[in-house]
Amino acid sequence: MSTDSLNGTATLPFEGLSADYDPQWLLSPAQQQLQAQLIELCAQVLRPNAIASDRNLIYPRANFEALASLGLLGLIVPSEWGGLGENHVCAAMVVETIARHGCPSTAMCYTMHLGAVAAALFRAHDNPELQTLLKRLDADVAIGTLSYSDPETGSHFWYPVSSQAKQTDQGWQVFKRASWTTSAGFADWYIVQTTSPHFDGDYSDLSCFLIYGDEVKAEPHKWDALGLRGNQSGTLQVDGVTIPTCRMVGPEGDGTASNDEIVDPFFLLCSSSCWNGIALGAIDIAKKHVTRKKHVDVGMRVADYPTIQDYFGEAIIDTNACRMYSFSMGQLMDQVTDNCDWSLHGDIAALPRSAHLHWYWQIKFAAAKNVAQVCDKMLHACGGSGFKKDMEIERYLRDGKAGWVMGPTNEILRQFVGKSALLGFEVLDYWNQSVNERVLHNELKKLDPADKRQLAERLLAELEAAEAPVSRPLAVGAA
Repeated sequence: MSTDSLNGTATLPFEGLSADYDPQWLLSPAQQQLQAQLIELCAQVLRPNAIASDRNLIYPRANFEALASLGLLGLIVPSEWGGLGENHVCAAMVVETIARHGCPSTAMCYTMHLGAVAAALFRAHDNPELQTLLKRLDADVAIGTLSYSDPETGSHFWYPVSSQAKQTDQGWQVFKRASWTTSAGFADWYIVQTTSPHFDGDYSDLSCFLIYGDEVKAEPHKWDALGLRGNQSGTLQVDGVTIPTCRMVGPEGDGTASNDEIVDPFFLLCSSSCWNGIALGAIDIAKKHVTRKKHVDVGMRVADYPTIQDYFGEAIIDTNACRMYSFSMGQLMDQVTDNCDWSLHGDIAALPRSAHLHWYWQIKFAAAKNVAQVCDKMLHACGGSGFKKDMEIERYLRDGKAGWVMGPTNEILRQFVGKSALLGFEVLDYWNQSVNERVLHNELKKLDPADKRQLAERLLAELEAAEAPVSRPLAVGAA
């Protein structure tokens, strides 16, 4: 037994899965030391706060303050800007550790924070506004998040039909409506994505903007979810706020590159690590119970039954497969970026992470699928006791359920992978611009001559309207 140095209370020894099942060889000595410090911080601060966040829908700012004490808000910020200068593998480890030992809601909020930090770092090399923000993350506990969703397109978040930006004499006027934004109304700054200021109907023409907390409208009182109840993933609105030119993140039209190179890779890596951490947390809780609980009538602990041993064996094997898959993608991202060297993006065409996007899809699908199965089995292993809130396993089960439905949903991801593998990446057609001629011809065959004529007439009328010259009034004084 040890003593909590912050409040003097006693903390029990850890009784979960031993470190024998942790892939420590993937971490540098400095990263292992950081992990040990974080585990202690989780036991002292994050985990007790997680219970209150879940029961009372409390946003985990206190947990972020604790994380800032270890410099973790600037985890991937270069050391010359005051950050820890860490890499992708370390980011995955930190998120997994927070979710497992501390608070899953905090882990998801932190995932979105890292995504926002990465989006800012992507184009900070020539932007003093972004550099100033990145240098003060830990000192000011400046929590960031991403706002990319849209109420009209759901998990197809890359299609912001309800958002736009306009160029003005003062800079940019930004309009953003988001259906889901983690930390909505609680973050200090947001990276939001809209169609570009000179948008002409091509939804691959997107731009990103830095918006501060006092410039958004949110409705946190409406948030009440099954799990991850502390993350406040609610609606967000930026209602025509005018911001200076320097707060466009990257050049106009850079949103697609930012999506594929930064937002998707970081979100899929870190959210997968969150689901892996939740699965491990459920295993930890269940192990503690089944090794303690005794059936006096037969003289056996629950852990002595072969069925229970089978549950744990499969859960550990499947979870570690997902962990190794995720850490492998972190290693790949480190390799292609020279260990997460942000200076390479001084070349605006440098997009090394994006070439492997289809691999990131797979790790999210696998981790989100696994966490639901593992939490369910661990609850079964604990029997009726697992239903009690004070055991915490039911909270981990509820939190883990978010993995499957969080965009891109697992339905979308498995179709992306299957469709691209069978037909090629070009058929994914993110922006709804390619015609599926096989489907079109098949549908046309179903029309009788009268219907075909009616369709032809309508198409010709639409074509004539599209090709008609647009009349504009003469300017004052024009001849």
